[in-house]
Amino acid sequence: MTMNVSEEIERLKEEITRLGKPCPDGSISVKFGTLFNDDRCANLFEALVGTLRAAKKRKLIKFDGELLLQGVHDNVDVILLKA
Repeated sequence: MTMNVSEEIERLKEEITRLGKPCPDGSISVKFGTLFNDDRCANLFEALVGTLRAAKKRKLIKFDGELLLQGVHDNVDVILLKA
């Protein structure tokens, strides 16, 4: 079963909420490595990096840089912006 981009972004938001920690401003932060290495995320997302980029383009999340790579960017915060 394939999901469209909007469905994948909604799932991504759920996973960031599940794995992340709340911030004082109401956003939720998780390390890229935590997302990338999570078994559930690995099974849900065919292309996690592509879903992250699509969510960033829609201004639903933020992270430093344009592209996140396993290992190199494991400690980069992926922040789910509050609605």
